[in-house]
Order: sequence, then C-alpha cells, then structure tokens
Amino acid sequence: MDQVLLLIFPAAMLLAAFFDIGTLTIPNWLTGTLAAAFFPVALLLGLPLADMGAHVAAGLAVLLLGMAAFARNYMGGGDAKLMAAAALWIDWQHLLAFALIAALAGGALAIAISLFRRLPLPGVLARQAWLMRLHDRDEGIPYAVALTAAALAVFPQTYWVAMAG
Repeated sequence: MDQVLLLIFPAAMLLAAFFDIGTLTIPNWLTGTLAAAFFPVALLLGLPLADMGAHVAAGLAVLLLGMAAFARNYMGGGDAKLMAAAALWIDWQHLLAFALIAALAGGALAIAISLFRRLPLPGVLARQAWLMRLHDRDEGIPYAVALTAAALAVFPQTYWVAMAG
C-alpha cells in the first residue's frame, strides 16, 4: 500500500509535464489534486504533524517565491502553482537540490526549445496543433518538464521513500 501511495507524486508530476508540453498549460485541478493528496498520504504514511507543518511551510514559501516570479513574468502561473505543490512533497532538506535541478533543467529546456523553434517543421509535424504551439516563438516554455525532472531526481532521497522502504 505504501508503494502505491508513493506513486501519486511522480505520476501527478509526469501528467503535469505532459499537459504542459501538449497545451502549454497545467490544469488547476491537477495542481490542486497534487497539493490536496499530500495530506491524506502524509497521514496514512505516519508523517508526524510537526513534519507535516514543515512541509506546508515549504509549500507556502515556494508559492510566495513563485508568485513573485510570476509577477515579474519569469514563469507562468501554472508553473508557480505546480512548483509550490511539489514543494509540499519535498522536505526542506531536499528543496534546494530540487530548485537547483529545476533551474538547470529549465535552462537546458529553454535552449532546446529555442533551437527547436529555429528549425522548420516538416509537413507531417506542422499539422499537429500541439507541436505548432510548442514551435511558436511567441509561446512560453513548458517549465513543468523541468520541474518534473527535478522532482523525479530528488524524490527517491526524500523522507517518503525512506519511510516506505
């Protein structure tokens, strides 16, 4: 049962990345579900209330940083909300690694998307609406991909996996 509960976080992050690639949006229902799922999973896995409070504090701190980044047009609102929901699941000990990996992955993603947008799309690919949107230079970067890469990189080292193991 513990292993099934541990699939919620990576599955939701992967789903967010796929939505972001396909639509350049992250649905609020997905981010909300990820954040809300933290609480029953934490209770079922026996996370102490003090630790749960620390996770909530991390999520709120990251939400405030994400809102500031959104206000300055550094990232999309969906990305800011997803980053905060992910921070709920990642303990303080691994939050800096998460942020660093997300920044590096985001930089690499931005370079890759920029190069992709400079190339012409073959006719078969040009008929795919999601690919045309991704190819459009006026569109944003699907940053959920970088957030997911960072989340999947640090999650195995978190309290959750150690507790379930």
